[in-house]
Amino acid sequence: MDKKKSSPKSSSKSKSKKPKPSQKQNSPFYEAFDKKKKFIPKAYEDLWDDESDYDDEIVAPQSAKPSHVRSAKPASSTSSDTPSHGKAKLYHERKVDKKPQNSAPRNKYVKPGQFEIESAVIRRIAKQFASEPKCGVFGKCGGCQLQHLTYEGQLKYKDHKIGELLEPFGKVAPIIGMDKPKHYRNKVLATYGYDKNGKYISGIYEEHTHKVIPIKNCMIQDEKANAIIDTVKSLMPSFKLTPYNEDYDTGFLRHVMIRKGHVSGDIMVVIIGGSPIFPSKNNFVKALVKEHPEITTVVFNVNNRRTSMVLGPNETVLYGKGYIEDTLCDTVFRLSPKSFYQINSVQTEKLYHKAIELAGLTGKENVLDAYCGIGTIGLIASHKAGEVIGVELNKDAVKDAIFNAKNNHISNARFFQADASDFMLELEEAGESLDVVFMDPPRSGSDERFLSSLVKLGPKTVVYVSCGPESLARDLKYLVNNGYKVKEMHAYDMFPWTEHVEAVVLMTRSGSNTKK
Repeated sequence: MDKKKSSPKSSSKSKSKKPKPSQKQNSPFYEAFDKKKKFIPKAYEDLWDDESDYDDEIVAPQSAKPSHVRSAKPASSTSSDTPSHGKAKLYHERKVDKKPQNSAPRNKYVKPGQFEIESAVIRRIAKQFASEPKCGVFGKCGGCQLQHLTYEGQLKYKDHKIGELLEPFGKVAPIIGMDKPKHYRNKVLATYGYDKNGKYISGIYEEHTHKVIPIKNCMIQDEKANAIIDTVKSLMPSFKLTPYNEDYDTGFLRHVMIRKGHVSGDIMVVIIGGSPIFPSKNNFVKALVKEHPEITTVVFNVNNRRTSMVLGPNETVLYGKGYIEDTLCDTVFRLSPKSFYQINSVQTEKLYHKAIELAGLTGKENVLDAYCGIGTIGLIASHKAGEVIGVELNKDAVKDAIFNAKNNHISNARFFQADASDFMLELEEAGESLDVVFMDPPRSGSDERFLSSLVKLGPKTVVYVSCGPESLARDLKYLVNNGYKVKEMHAYDMFPWTEHVEAVVLMTRSGSNTKK
């Protein structure tokens, strides 16, 4: 997206109207972070380019020298040239007119005419742990950004990344990786389209586009899911199911979503159509289940809106119960098509055990599970807590949470459909108190309203589970400035081969008497 600069000469008749800044934009909480701007550590500030065309990459300012001939010095807070957004990535590239002088040897996975800008530590990791990518679409799909590193190198990179971001709050324990870091995704989404010869293909969208890249055996997706996706593609011509075209709003099949229970082995297949008319749906399901008898349920979801949202509001169960069950930390959970459930079950067990350990539960505590979803953290914590309250805005998720509590014979957990910020303020106004709050927000983190409510309620202990270290750093800064102290920080590799890092942080209210 090109940014046009306004002319310095403007007539009095035609004054440009500036949009009125929102309350959110005026808030100091959002000075370093919003949907387009990411939290950045001071050591990286001079690498940010305000004229970047990309919201999710760090790119070099046009006047900047290549990273191998300049150090990353903290930028002055008064500098007008200080760029303001970006996210730590291993390679950050921009085309340059001339080849830099005295250039160091390039990693072969950095495109010619481009260069990387990162700390010396990152460049050393890239050189020491270089590996040949195993996937033929590496660099196109955007899903696995770190395939050009060995798994050991990926962990070292993530250790460095999260350590840099959270350094102001203390030391992060070494990242916990996986013994078998492949085929870990228990939820898979496939898209269908045509190749240049008009044949059906299945895969995912190329990064930043809606062009379908054909993928047969994705190395991070469940292997059964890979096979089912391929079978659906092979059945499509026989049943005259055409891929949906977003540009022209034509065709039928938008996506296929597959969920698999890590412990139960249950498999759900969700057919997402662009029209409620599903030709020969019963025969299609019979053919699919014949090829894959391990499938336990098939759901038809209708999304006839021109939107990037995957699931539509209407669903019909075509086979089985319409949901699957899985066990996590000795607790059974029902998963419907719209349920939020961590995609890496092996690492989630480790993460949740650590989160509950950090909470220091003794069986007497009043606990709030904010952003509770289907109740995973709250129900697992209920075995060691006095009382658990879960709060979630999504109505379907709350229904699943209530079912999960009953199904596990848990009587000390209650769930409410409400905004967590409002809910905590109501508790505070009613004179209620909480001992522990678990919060597991989306990657964008929490917002000032939620954190302000949390501070007013003043629980002794906060356990923050985060899948976005940039937003985590921003939120920790707010809580530290408002009476909380970071006690422990732990990192987990929930998403091998990608740049993402999961973390869990223990915070206590300053002056509170806790065992930590």
